[in-house]
Amino acid sequence: MGKEKRLEKLLPNGKAMFIPIDHAMSSFPEKGLGNLSQLLPQLSSANAIIAHKGVISHYNNQNNFIMHLSASTIHGGRNSDNKIVIGSVIEAKKRGAIGVSAQINLGSEFELEMIERMGEISRQAFEHGMPLLGMVYPRGPNLKIDENDTTKGVSHAVRLAFELGCDMVKVPWTGDKDSFSLVCKSAPIPVLIAGGEHKGSFEDLLKLIEDAMDSGAKGVCMGRQVFAAENITERCEKIAQLIHQK
Repeated sequence: MGKEKRLEKLLPNGKAMFIPIDHAMSSFPEKGLGNLSQLLPQLSSANAIIAHKGVISHYNNQNNFIMHLSASTIHGGRNSDNKIVIGSVIEAKKRGAIGVSAQINLGSEFELEMIERMGEISRQAFEHGMPLLGMVYPRGPNLKIDENDTTKGVSHAVRLAFELGCDMVKVPWTGDKDSFSLVCKSAPIPVLIAGGEHKGSFEDLLKLIEDAMDSGAKGVCMGRQVFAAENITERCEKIAQLIHQK
């Protein structure tokens, strides 16, 4: 399968619902991730599941998988936000993934190292025809935000992913349509919104997603908002329906 075919599977009609379940690498126990054999069938409405290598090898006949190549844990002290590389693109292919992802924490003390790692992953993805999702979060202590930047660094995160060769990018919601429309205009690649620690109702979440789509987003990359819920299948189906009918 070539890269274009892989992208078509991941983003049918240019839109996507990705569900990351890589959280247990960072911290465990994690609500909703205790029994993956029960969880994964409930996520069938998603276009792809983002997971680490062990999960993909064990369950690779059940879903479209994107193999996450970045890792750290909550036990790393000052290195907790330093996402190291724990795999390669060719390994992801062999394990059955149809795409790869990696993370940069913009403003981190270790930002340079993460940019370098993303650059190498991008090189491998280009050589092997694998789609690359960049997860770029502007949240480190060294983050410098221009006073006129209403996106608070999220536009820079999108542009950085594009400049590094990512085919799509996951970033946080900026809080309103006007600022997020600037985010989506920052680069000609699909922008997906993260779920993060959204505390409102499910109806509020659907409204947020709708606002993001109206602003130019091409979908979502949300984990806890789905797998940590009581009604996983229903949430997954409703979010997917909203995205693909917009």
